[in-house]
Amino acid sequence: MRTPMHDSDFSRTADQLADSANPYEPEIGSLPQNDLSRADLENVNKTGTTTIGITTADGVVIATDMRASLGGRFVSNKNVQKVEQIHPTAALTLVGSVGGAQSFISSLRAEVNLYEARRGEKMSMEALSTLAGNFARGGPFFAIHPILGGVDEEGSHVFSIDPAGGVMEDDYTVTGSGMQLAYGLLEQEYEDDLSNEEAMTIAARGIKSAAERDTGSGNGVFLCEITDEGVDIHGHNEFEEVI
Repeated sequence: MRTPMHDSDFSRTADQLADSANPYEPEIGSLPQNDLSRADLENVNKTGTTTIGITTADGVVIATDMRASLGGRFVSNKNVQKVEQIHPTAALTLVGSVGGAQSFISSLRAEVNLYEARRGEKMSMEALSTLAGNFARGGPFFAIHPILGGVDEEGSHVFSIDPAGGVMEDDYTVTGSGMQLAYGLLEQEYEDDLSNEEAMTIAARGIKSAAERDTGSGNGVFLCEITDEGVDIHGHNEFEEVI
């Protein structure tokens, strides 16, 4: 066997590989970064928010309030849709900075579309929740804390995605600045095997309870109904329309 000559193609390639910790790993891209400080984030639009997710016998119900605030001190918008469809049978809430949450939803929606185009099948809720947790952990999404709700072959699912990327599944969950107020009502009213109609009434009451005392929540309720047939989202400026 011949010894490679100095400065040959082989020796130059070997020198290049020597600088890599693992030259055989595939090259991957990186998430965008930002240089915003904590002080900068105090001056961006935030949802404040109360968001609720409930599993039912029919699927999943998600409810959110409709208010966005500037630094938690000024109501900057009274008609914010804080729940978006990201999958044929799943939706995600917006909690945290508006820009960060919108970017998070766009990124997840794109990944779901790619998954389905490549595999020819819908992404499961377990896979989607894992992806959401990974994105929250590694991306520049400004400490969001969304709820993911969806339906797949395994049934109905509600997940809380914490700012560090933790994923927790439960029968019902609440996030946002009004969570303590809404949880108090859900602890009393939730039952197994609720219908979607019953759950929407309870969820709307939970949002109304939070809006009574939490300055970051208010101005109405968006309700999202998820079944194995799809996602339906509708807004109501008056709680009496749905309670």
